[in-house]
Amino acid sequence: MGQTPSNMLALGTIAPNFLLPDVVSKKPLSLDQLRGEKGTVVMFICNHCPYVIHINEEIVRLANDYRVAGFGFVAIMSNNTEAYPQDHPDFMENVARKYHYPFPYLYDATQEVAKAYQAACTPDFYLFDTDLKLVYRGQLDNSRPGNGIPTNGRDLREALDAILKNDKIPENQKPSMGCSIKWKK
Repeated sequence: MGQTPSNMLALGTIAPNFLLPDVVSKKPLSLDQLRGEKGTVVMFICNHCPYVIHINEEIVRLANDYRVAGFGFVAIMSNNTEAYPQDHPDFMENVARKYHYPFPYLYDATQEVAKAYQAACTPDFYLFDTDLKLVYRGQLDNSRPGNGIPTNGRDLREALDAILKNDKIPENQKPSMGCSIKWKK
């Protein structure tokens, strides 16, 4: 199982806009429609990656915990589905329903959105403030498949809590690790 780290997009970067289809509602959704009053979490995930499978339940818990506090959440899948058919939108819908995703699961068929965010791996997490400026990017927590550390979302939760408390978010942030985005040739 290979490990690819996040590219660590520059803090302060404005969130690139997008309009992508949600695999459950079948409606195109934009960043403006999904942004939260307090901030917005953009996650790049997929169906087949063991790192994403390992944290699926925690990202659902985290989103449920913080949506009520005014945060928007969205997951985007950008993998090449010809090379990785298990990531096809039909299977994305199955995964979203199985885990009861409390956020839209969008399909980035052209991979343009992943490129705009400089996403490198699944999972890859980005937290934007109320002005859509990047304040956190990196790992969910220290848990990885097989390392024995339970998932708790600590790193991302600390960043979300800092926004709620109007505290400074530490700039020393650990990159996420996971499977590489499966780019088209």
